[in-house]
Amino acid sequence: MSGIPAHIHRLSREGEPVADVAAPEKLLAGSGVARLWNAFSDPGGRFHAGHWQSEAGMRAVRYTETELCVILEGRVRLIDSGGATAEFGPGDAFVIAAGFEGSWESIGRVTKIYAILEA
Repeated sequence: MSGIPAHIHRLSREGEPVADVAAPEKLLAGSGVARLWNAFSDPGGRFHAGHWQSEAGMRAVRYTETELCVILEGRVRLIDSGGATAEFGPGDAFVIAAGFEGSWESIGRVTKIYAILEA
């Protein structure tokens, strides 16, 4: 027997990425353009996993979903609406819970693996 079982999905960056463009009202700095390689979505469309990459920049965010992030490259600074900050770099894994409001700052090029569960 060889190959990957049907219910297991490799998270790869094969194929053309999809542009993930910040809405103008959410763009705080930089170009606001990121690339998304979604490797898996469940049949109900509530769970997604893959790779995301952006250049330096900052965007306002309001999470209605819960996201697991694993930073592969670069540094990220999250700033909540009260001004509290958290910074993550290569190898760091963290969860952003639904309800987070603030900003996501990519400090230079950032590549992450994500797993998102929609509310």
